Amino acid sequence: MRREDWDRKYAEKEQLWSARPSRALVAEASGLAPGRALDLACGEGRHAIWLAELGWRVTAVDFSEMAIARGRERASLAGVDVDFQHADLLDYEPERDAYDLVLVVFLQLPTEERRVVLARAAAALAPAGTLLLLGHDLANLTDGTGGPSDPSVLYTPEDIVAELPGLEIQKAESVCARSPAP
Repeated sequence: MRREDWDRKYAEKEQLWSARPSRALVAEASGLAPGRALDLACGEGRHAIWLAELGWRVTAVDFSEMAIARGRERASLAGVDVDFQHADLLDYEPERDAYDLVLVVFLQLPTEERRVVLARAAAALAPAGTLLLLGHDLANLTDGTGGPSDPSVLYTPEDIVAELPGLEIQKAESVCARSPAP
């Protein structure tokens, strides 16, 4: 989706996504010692704010001006400092070797664009840093719930592993989240 489409989507609702962090993020990141974190495609900042509450120094980036403004407001209300930056991730070059944790959560891009962003995300990792990617799997089309219906922006764990040569992959898995039956 284009930047203007996201801004319009954010303008339609007071809160587009849950204010709580993703359960998968909480499970994976809770045990990490706070340091510097980079949240790419941060949206309204729920993950950046949660990390800041835990003591992380967070830079959060999104290309929606509306999302960044909301993130800043919510961080202020939560009493935490987050460096929110408005930028298109296809142009954004994070500081190299600088972040102990890099998040890429529900950034659904076509393969070539995703490769560019993931290469930069990996380059931003400090030695022994953690890259945490959560997204919609290709299997979502038939077995999942929610998310995009365009297969060109969906991927598998194997796709992501292949796109991150040189990183030590600790976990790459699909988890199916189903809606409860009516």
